[in-house]
Order: sequence, then structure tokens, then C-alpha cells
Amino acid sequence: MSPEPVAVPTSDLVVGDDGLARPVWASTDALLRDYYDTEWGMPVRDERGVFERLSLEAFQSGLSWRTILAKRPAFRAAFADFEADTVAQFGEDDVARLMADAGIVRNRAKILATITNANATIALREDGGLSDFVWSFRPASTPEPRSYAEVPTKSDESVALSKALRKRGFAFVGPTTMYALMEALGIVDTHLVGSHRRGTSGVWG
Repeated sequence: MSPEPVAVPTSDLVVGDDGLARPVWASTDALLRDYYDTEWGMPVRDERGVFERLSLEAFQSGLSWRTILAKRPAFRAAFADFEADTVAQFGEDDVARLMADAGIVRNRAKILATITNANATIALREDGGLSDFVWSFRPASTPEPRSYAEVPTKSDESVALSKALRKRGFAFVGPTTMYALMEALGIVDTHLVGSHRRGTSGVWG
């Protein structure tokens, strides 16, 4: 007798061999599955961690997240583990070095934006720091998507965060990129209803 199939609320979820339901994008590729299971949507509240994710979301614009995730070790090596004080001191020699580094995404505008954002991150310390600033845009409620079609790509809060960061001197922080950042940091929970990760961040009940 074959086992009864596990019911999931949407075809956008896949039950793996381990019995856990994940979205299609995290169901087959080992790198993406591990990222989904252990990291995406879990709270990040330290400056370095938030700055790293803000930087990688900017580099991801126009590319797949898997591309960025695969290159993350190289990004960390190239950008001094995303320590803002060090990155803020990068000059033209560093930009040239980064533009020659095949391990990362060699986009001059995004590289310069990362250096700009490191300086802006340092400046924000006078007002509580980057992490508290970003987390202050946490909404009163989080989406409860049952399919990809129901997952927002931006929100009133991500628009407001984008505008606020631009005023503070940040670059490559558009509303869609900031919503992706809010998802990655756990500020919103957009895990599909039925996923084994839904509600596991501790941020939302």
C-alpha cells in the first residue's frame, strides 16, 4: 500500500523526502534549500549582518538570488566581511580590485553604492544605528500568502524605508529591494502558509 499523500494548501509548495513543505524555489537546489531552512526570514539585528544583506540585495537587483548566494563567500572576502568601517575607507584602488574580481558581481555602480552605504551606515550610528533604523519600519501585521501570487513585492513600509534611507545618503535602496531586505531580515514573514518555516522567526505569532 502506498502512503497517503501529504496535503499542502497550494501547488507552490512541495513536500520533500523529509516530509517538510517548502516553496518550489527551495525544494530541489541544495544551496537554496539550506538557505531557506536555516537563514531566510530569521531575525538579523546586528549592524554587520544588516549591512551585508542590504548590500547583497542591491547586487541582486536584476539577477537571481541563487547567483548572489553562490558568490556570497567571495563577496565577504572582497568587502572585508562587510565591516562598514573598513568598506567606508575603500578608494579607487579597491574599486579597481573589485572590478577585476570574477568572484563577485562586477558592477561599478553597485560597488560604489556599497562604499557609499558603508559611510551612511557609520553616520547612522548617531541615531541608534542601521539595524534599529531598518527595524523601525516593521509593519503592524505581516502578509499570509498562500501562493506566490499573494506575496507582495513592496509595501507602504518598504516605500517609506526606501525614502528614509535615501535621505540618509544610501543608494540602491528602492522599495522593491527594501521589501526583499525586510523579508530576509525577518521584519515581515512571507513564508507561504503551510511551509514548515512559516511563523518560525519568533517575530510574528
